[in-house]
Amino acid sequence: MTDAPDFAPLLRPLRLGAIEAPNRLFMAPLTRNRADADGTPNALMATYYGQRASAGLIVSEATWVTPQGKPYPRTPGLASDAHRDGWRQVTDAVHAAGGRIVAQLWHGGRVGHPDTSGEELVSSSATPLERLTIFTDTEAAAAIPAPRALEADELPGIARDFADAARRAIDAGFDGVEVHGANGYLLEQFLADGTNRRDDAYGGSAEARARFPAEVVRAVADAVGADRTGLRISPLHGAHESVESDGGDSHRALADALAPLALAYVHALSDLDSALIADLRARYGAPFVLNSGFAERTPREEAVAIVAEDQADAVAVGRAWIGNPDLLERWRRDAPTTLANAKLFYAAGPEGYVDYPTLAEERAGEALAGS
Repeated sequence: MTDAPDFAPLLRPLRLGAIEAPNRLFMAPLTRNRADADGTPNALMATYYGQRASAGLIVSEATWVTPQGKPYPRTPGLASDAHRDGWRQVTDAVHAAGGRIVAQLWHGGRVGHPDTSGEELVSSSATPLERLTIFTDTEAAAAIPAPRALEADELPGIARDFADAARRAIDAGFDGVEVHGANGYLLEQFLADGTNRRDDAYGGSAEARARFPAEVVRAVADAVGADRTGLRISPLHGAHESVESDGGDSHRALADALAPLALAYVHALSDLDSALIADLRARYGAPFVLNSGFAERTPREEAVAIVAEDQADAVAVGRAWIGNPDLLERWRRDAPTTLANAKLFYAAGPEGYVDYPTLAEERAGEALAGS
């Protein structure tokens, strides 16, 4: 088989700070809930990530930096040496298959439940989620309690949690880290004027709302190097009831604050043709990764166009990688893909996780059946 001619833009390598990505089709972060109960990654996760090592860069599922920030059961952590050692088998599997992987560092803030984290919820302000429910170890749709507003003197400790987790990530063999500043979790709860109602140095103006996310990213960059630090953003996306009515001013302020660092990359979840995204790309001045899908799969043609038309330097795709561990091969050949079973996205065990065949396996099976 030969490559489809339109796919060439995604096959070009890309340097992201200290990371050399061999192609521009990245694997977006995907929560899959297969870690051990205490957040330790396991051999099943190593198999899953190793199967998908052909991605130009794998961004790990969101990984909590402190139990206080653990939103969902069976999500992995980087808050202990046991977590670090568990991740080592994952990074070893990815590297053995020729891949690159970064750890996405996460604090859920007001998104979570005390039954899962064992701690009270915290946020920029005591602003409750009004409609969202959440699953815990015992309930499929638990009501989420109102969070407590973090005190200003608590914030340096959370920044240290991120930095400590980043160090563990590098010790575990990750090629870099990505700070999760998106999707309505803690850092975006500071950015968004709908959740941040503070009247101190961390609230009010766009610059003040961007202060704490900027401090976290700087702490991580100080710990492991800006050239191994990425940032995930989702401007005006509205996930988890994150209301931003400032037209993106807090994101502009964050970009201006962080541009001098020369981050490894910025990873944006956004609709296409966004003037704000184009503005932020210019402000950061770092390699820019665009993830245009969230509730829907990103089509092949759209992924190719994002890079071919210079809307971003690389494209991150999520759901298509679930059912297609060899997505790069399938898309470069313009071959059929497998639609993943959404009912198993967050289930336990190997089914719907590590049992999707590659194109070569499918064709070998067809040849055997026809012989």
